[in-house]
Amino acid sequence: MERNSAPVKTKRSYDSARRQEQARQTRDAILEVARRRFLADGFAPTTIAVIAADVGVSVDTIYKAFGGKPGLVRAICQQALAGQGPVPAETRSDALQSREHDPRAIIRGWGALTAEVSPRIAPIMLLIRDAAAADPDMASLQAEMDRQRLQRMTHNARNLATAGHLRADLTVRHAGEIMWTYSSPQLYELLVVTRRWPLQRYTTFIADAMIAALLPPQDNTRAPRH
Repeated sequence: MERNSAPVKTKRSYDSARRQEQARQTRDAILEVARRRFLADGFAPTTIAVIAADVGVSVDTIYKAFGGKPGLVRAICQQALAGQGPVPAETRSDALQSREHDPRAIIRGWGALTAEVSPRIAPIMLLIRDAAAADPDMASLQAEMDRQRLQRMTHNARNLATAGHLRADLTVRHAGEIMWTYSSPQLYELLVVTRRWPLQRYTTFIADAMIAALLPPQDNTRAPRH
């Protein structure tokens, strides 16, 4: 007699999808709890055991998924850099550069993305900075994150140069360093955390400053009327 295997395959597919979703939810819960604990208590005092107890998972689960506290912080950074919504901020930046021909609109878009991502990533980067003084793994992570951000900003600067938008007296390297500076968590700390600038003011400042530093002045002169 012929056997119909379709129901078995459907059940296996369902079970696999359910396990993947459960694993994703557990991962997200671990990262959320770890982020909250690190920011509230500091890097050194926060233990994997405390995070595991808060989430309701075993210590081994966290070690297997992240490899310890530095791996947790790295994963939190990656999650924060993606920004809000289903499309990562970096992907949206690339799409903006592909479709937009006005360099000022591109840079204002970057300013908006910086303001979206900074409240998520800056506190973690400042946590890494503070922990790096006593923890070699965190010092290594800080250097890695700074290097990756500089590479990304240099990529953006190269796109501006290729499109003919960059000021003639700037090299791609110099422009990337300027953008790296304006996207730094230290600047966010100075203006938003310390001086308590509203996020919209910070966004406008970042965009205006990069436009002034990277692009040639606009020609606002008008042809005389006859």
